[in-house]
Amino acid sequence: MPTPRIKRSYRKTRYILYKETLIDYKEHFWSFLGSFVGIGILAYVQSIHFTGNDAVYLIGSFGASSVLVYGIIQSPFSQPRNLVGGHVISAFIGVTVHKLAPDIIWIAAPLAVSLAIIFMQITKTLHPPGGATALIAIIGSDKIKALGYFYVVSPVLVGTLILLLTALLFNNMTSSRSYPSHSTYHKHYHKIKKRLTGKQ
Repeated sequence: MPTPRIKRSYRKTRYILYKETLIDYKEHFWSFLGSFVGIGILAYVQSIHFTGNDAVYLIGSFGASSVLVYGIIQSPFSQPRNLVGGHVISAFIGVTVHKLAPDIIWIAAPLAVSLAIIFMQITKTLHPPGGATALIAIIGSDKIKALGYFYVVSPVLVGTLILLLTALLFNNMTSSRSYPSHSTYHKHYHKIKKRLTGKQ
């Protein structure tokens, strides 16, 4: 017989999974639009400044981040601190590990991802796609590796800021969506909105 604790955990899991399916159809529209614009801007920058199939600016981990910041906006992993901090920290660690062990991929790859996880935990910036950002610094193309620590600034920092600004815009379009989830932000946001609109 399962213990009461296991039963409670089971009921809680069922509730969470059920709740995840209760997404209003309007949410799909804003999730789609935010993700389309955010990734679209990055893809446009990629097409303008980089030629060929070498995706320097449009790194894969940005796609994973889009799922979080546009699709699961209330998740702790989706918040601005986690989005920006997680990617930047992971990128820095990935580049550092690559410089220390550039030719030993079986050590560099797991070490970069594992250290990225630990440092994101320590700094409370855990963002799952950050692991991919660290890994890309190890296994990415020659152009990405040639960037060195500039990889941390561009594409990583600049790219995450583009995703963040887009999320701040499209995730606050309706009263049912609020991003980030921190209440202090929304107090200031509504004060500024009242001043701009002249409403009391």
